[in-house]
Amino acid sequence: MNPSKKINNTVPLGQKIAFGFGMLANQLFPALLSIFIVVLIQDLGFNPLLYGIIAFVPRFIDAITDPLMGFISDNTKSKWGKRRQYVFFGGILTGVAFVLSWQLYAENGQAFNFWYFLILNLFFYLGITIFGIPFVAMGYEMSDNFHERTQIMAVSQFIGQFAWVLAPWIWIIIYDPNIFVDPASGTRILSVIFGVICTLLAIVPAIFIKSKSTLNDEHLVPLTKENVGKSFVNIFDIFKDAFKNGPFRKLCIATFLVFNSFQTIAAFSFFIIVHYLFMGDASAASPWPTLHGSVGAIVTTFIVIPLVSKMAQTFGKKETFIISQSISIIGYVLFWFLFIPGQPYMFLFALPFFAFGIGGLFTLMMSMTADVCDYEELQNGLPRKEGSFGAIYWWMVKLGTALAGLLSGLIMWYVGFSPDALSQPEGAMTGLRIAYSTIPVLGTLFAIYIMSDYEIDESRAAEIRKQLDERNQGNN
Repeated sequence: MNPSKKINNTVPLGQKIAFGFGMLANQLFPALLSIFIVVLIQDLGFNPLLYGIIAFVPRFIDAITDPLMGFISDNTKSKWGKRRQYVFFGGILTGVAFVLSWQLYAENGQAFNFWYFLILNLFFYLGITIFGIPFVAMGYEMSDNFHERTQIMAVSQFIGQFAWVLAPWIWIIIYDPNIFVDPASGTRILSVIFGVICTLLAIVPAIFIKSKSTLNDEHLVPLTKENVGKSFVNIFDIFKDAFKNGPFRKLCIATFLVFNSFQTIAAFSFFIIVHYLFMGDASAASPWPTLHGSVGAIVTTFIVIPLVSKMAQTFGKKETFIISQSISIIGYVLFWFLFIPGQPYMFLFALPFFAFGIGGLFTLMMSMTADVCDYEELQNGLPRKEGSFGAIYWWMVKLGTALAGLLSGLIMWYVGFSPDALSQPEGAMTGLRIAYSTIPVLGTLFAIYIMSDYEIDESRAAEIRKQLDERNQGNN
C-alpha cells in the first residue's frame, strides 16, 4: 500500500454539521463568559484580584476533573456508546449553571456576589467537563483519514467561530440604556436567553451523531468504584504516560503557549479601547470593542479557517501551523502602533493578521490530536484513548486559562489599572498595552520552536494507519 494513499473514510456533511453545532455551544459558552465577565469589574465593582481568583479557581478544579472524565468516557459500556449520554446531560448541567451564575445584583454586595458567582461557576465548569471531554473525543473518532480529520475540524471550527462573531455585539446591547436599565440587568436577562440556546446546541451531537454500542467491548476497564478511584489517585501516572507520547506532548505545550498567552491579554482589548482610545467613556467607545471581537472572528470564520484547511492539505499540518502563527505575530506587533486615540478604526488593520493565531490553532491541533491517538494505539495497543488524550489536551488549555485569568488580574493590579476611575494612573495604560503585544508574541515564538520537529506528517500517518489495520485484521 502506498503510504500516501488516502483511506476512504468520508464523514457525511450532516454529521460534520451536527458536530459543528456542538462546537458552537462549546465556544459560545466561553465567548459569552468573556463578555459578561467584564461587567463584574466595570459595573459590579469587583476588585481585579477577585476577578483573578474567579478566573483561576473554577478552571483549576475543572482541570483536575478533566482526566477523570476522560477515563470514564473512554471506558463506558453502554448501548449508546462511550460519549453520547455524557454530552447530553453535561450540556444541560452547563446551561442551567450558566443561567443561575449570572443572576447577580449590585445591592447584594461584592462579598456575596463573589461567593455566589464562584460557587455557581464551579458547577458550570463541572458541566463543561462532563459535556466537553466526551464531545471532543467524538470528533477524534469520526474518521481515521488524515485529511478528513482536518475537514471535520474545519467545519466544526467554522460553525463554532460564529460564537465569536456574535458575542461581541452583546457589549453594545448590554450598555445601551434604551434596552436595559444597566449592564448587570442585561447580563441577567441575556444569560437566560443564551443559556437555553447553548443548551439546545450542546445536545445536538448526542442526538444526531451515530455511535456503536460498547456493551460487549472487552477492551474497556470496568467502571467500578475501585477503578475510577484508582484513575483519580493515579492522575499523575495518567499524565506521565500520556506525555511519554512525544507528538502529543508537543501539541499540548504549543497549544498552552499560543492559546493561554492570548487568554492572558484577551480582556485587555475592552479596557484599552475604552480607557486608552476613549478616556474611560464606555458609551462613547461603542461599537469599537464589539468590532474588535466581531471583525476578528469574521476574518477567522470566512478566511482563516478555509485557508488553513486548504494549506494543511497542500503544505502539511505542521508547516501550516508555523505559517499561521508567524502571521499572527505580525498582528500583535501592529496593535502596538495601531491603537491610536482619535483614530479607533486603525486597529482594524491588525485584525486579519491577528486572526491567524487562534483561527489556525484548533483547526490544526484537534486534527493532529486525532492522528496522535492512532500513534498511541500503535505504540501501546487498545483500548484507544481519545477521551483521555482529549481530557489531557484540554486540561492544558484550561489550566493555562486559569493561570491566564489570574495573571490578567495581577497585571492589572501591578500596573495600577482601575476600571472605575475617571482617569488612569500614569503608566497604567502603557503597561496594559505592552503586555497586550509582548506576551502573545513570546508565547507564539516558543510554540513555533516546540513544533518545529513535530514528526507525524501525511506519509507517517498513513503508515501508522496501515499497521493498525494489519494488526486488527490479524486479531480477527
